[in-house]
Amino acid sequence: MTTVTLLHPGSMGAAVAAQAVEAGHEVLCVSDGRSEATRRRAMEAGATACDSLGEALERSDVVLSVCPPQAAEDVAESVAERAFSGVYVDANAINPQRMQHIAEQIRPGGTILDGAIFGPPPGGQRSARLYLAGDSHSADLVGSLFKDTCLHVRRASGNIGSASALKMAFASYQKAARTLAGVAHALADAHGVGDQLTAEAEIMASNILSDPAYLPSVAARAWRWAPEMQDIAETLRAAGLPADMADAAVAVMSRWEGDKDQSDLEVADVLAHLRRQGA
Repeated sequence: MTTVTLLHPGSMGAAVAAQAVEAGHEVLCVSDGRSEATRRRAMEAGATACDSLGEALERSDVVLSVCPPQAAEDVAESVAERAFSGVYVDANAINPQRMQHIAEQIRPGGTILDGAIFGPPPGGQRSARLYLAGDSHSADLVGSLFKDTCLHVRRASGNIGSASALKMAFASYQKAARTLAGVAHALADAHGVGDQLTAEAEIMASNILSDPAYLPSVAARAWRWAPEMQDIAETLRAAGLPADMADAAVAVMSRWEGDKDQSDLEVADVLAHLRRQGA
């Protein structure tokens, strides 16, 4: 049995804790300063309450940080101040630069793992994936916490920061796509064509992110799409809707101006053209 401290259990963190408990491990949560809702989630997950962070860390081999992303550094600092020497897993949605800073906070006393969670809170029929980057032995230890549970541990192909980068890449599409859907439906609703928009969306291909092979054709047509996006931006503004994402799409497409009508480009070249001005 491995003892784990979980900081600080929201709906995802509590579900992760429950998976470790189900696998036969002891999960500790610090009750001091936590809300009643947080304490209740922890208890329902089968975690054991500790009065102080110091007590929990003394008993633990692993710390899992699953907290609001804006608090990630503060949580790591509170652990580092107590000279924790075990494995610290930051599984928050933060950028690679912040992850590197947290690694510096935890070292040299402890071992750091960069983590990223994908999917819904695990449990029942729902599964999630925890990607880890960093020391292999430590990653194996964390993997053993969730053996045969609904949280599947996988290795990110890179060093500290790569799991966070994977999360940022996925979320940049997932979150922006959902936000754009809101803007699109608001615009259609303003013009009374919401039902038609939904009908058209139902027959669209939905595998955009999972099929990067189509990107050269996008780059090849960006010179035509950019002016269309400018008109879209004006339409949004006229309807009283935010046009920032449409304007941003124009800026992205401008980086593909040199790819005009070159649909036979390699995917690697098209991606490199997006990076060339922002390196």
